[in-house]
Amino acid sequence: MIDIIPDIPRLYTAIAEWMACIVYIIILKRRINGWQLVTVAGGALVFQSIFLMVTRDLPIVFWIPSMLVAVGMMFLFIYICCDITPTEAGYFGVKAFVAAELVAALQWQVHFYWWSSSDSNLTLEILLLIVMYVGAFLLIWQLEKNLIPDEGRLNIMQRELWSTVVIGAAVFFISNLSFVSESTPFSGQYAREIFNIRTLVNVGGFAILFAYHVQINEIRVRHELEAVQKILQNQYAQYQQSKESIELINYKYHDLKNQIIALRAEEDPEKRNVYLTEMENDIKSFEAQNKTGNNVLDTLLASKNMYCIKNGITLTCVADGTLLNDMDVVDICTIFGNALDNAIEYEQQFENPEKRLIHVSLFAQKGFVMIRFENYFEGKLKLEGDLPATTKKDSYFHGYGLKSIQYTVQKYDGIVNVDNKDNWFELKILIPIKT
Repeated sequence: MIDIIPDIPRLYTAIAEWMACIVYIIILKRRINGWQLVTVAGGALVFQSIFLMVTRDLPIVFWIPSMLVAVGMMFLFIYICCDITPTEAGYFGVKAFVAAELVAALQWQVHFYWWSSSDSNLTLEILLLIVMYVGAFLLIWQLEKNLIPDEGRLNIMQRELWSTVVIGAAVFFISNLSFVSESTPFSGQYAREIFNIRTLVNVGGFAILFAYHVQINEIRVRHELEAVQKILQNQYAQYQQSKESIELINYKYHDLKNQIIALRAEEDPEKRNVYLTEMENDIKSFEAQNKTGNNVLDTLLASKNMYCIKNGITLTCVADGTLLNDMDVVDICTIFGNALDNAIEYEQQFENPEKRLIHVSLFAQKGFVMIRFENYFEGKLKLEGDLPATTKKDSYFHGYGLKSIQYTVQKYDGIVNVDNKDNWFELKILIPIKT
């Protein structure tokens, strides 16, 4: 009985697998576009179709290896077209395969229902194929697109990949079991029953993978929020520590000033006068430095400047801190702390001190508070969404500093913009002034 059941034409399967890959390529971040993407996609469709057609009449023992090769071709297609890791390409390759199996099985079941006992009409057959494939994959695209971050990556881990592989393999095995053997407890005995089993199992498998994908996305968002919250707490803690340290330093400088006054009253050698004058000038320079009109900002800038001096980085600042008087202390720490930390970390890679340059400016412009961080920059700026991609190897646990700045600025209806030109990286923040 198994031999008389008409299986899905291999060409139909190839088209379904290709269209499923296209759905995920569209919603993921691509590494190729335009005619290059069209050429690769066209080649993938040709190779997928030829391979499945050539392997159509192979003995049943080669069936599983042939399907593994087909899945591998889907993986390569997605990986070549998208700017994602091999792990992520494998994850979405399995999802695309299960989606293809579902759409192909559903279309063929409807086809078999209409034309099982009568001659089919080629025109109607092609029309049914187009309508069902396009409609089904548009629905899948609509479901999946909202679950992918703006930067087009989900940071899939190895454990998530293998969980998806196990689910996909189980769905494929159970859905096609009746086509291999009818003498198992899970096999169907009649053609329509077998088709029902395959379609329903594929629906269930796709639903499981979709739910798993939702869970992964929720975990990613929760992890991101926790990381941002930790950054906020760390920045505020640094501010408190810096405030205490700088207050102590101010006391010490005040004592030094009194000592200098006392020393000047004595008859000292000329060289000591010169030395004491230099000390006094340094104190005046310190006192005048980072007096922006906002105590929180003063503390942060003084702390970061001390670190920069110690590490051979030139930090300059022109800021009207009074513009931040209505901003929460934690938010000031988040914006300025993270921006300066990122700039300092980047500048430390340069051995030449003349390249270790950071400039901060804060001023009002046309009804907006403008906050601008600039630092010397070499190389090409790579963006993920609206923000620069992290240069850390472990991107899953890094890159949240700028995101926390973005979240904080959005609280004040502001925007964050990044740019680089003439060897300068610029982080620009615009916040409307409330009237």
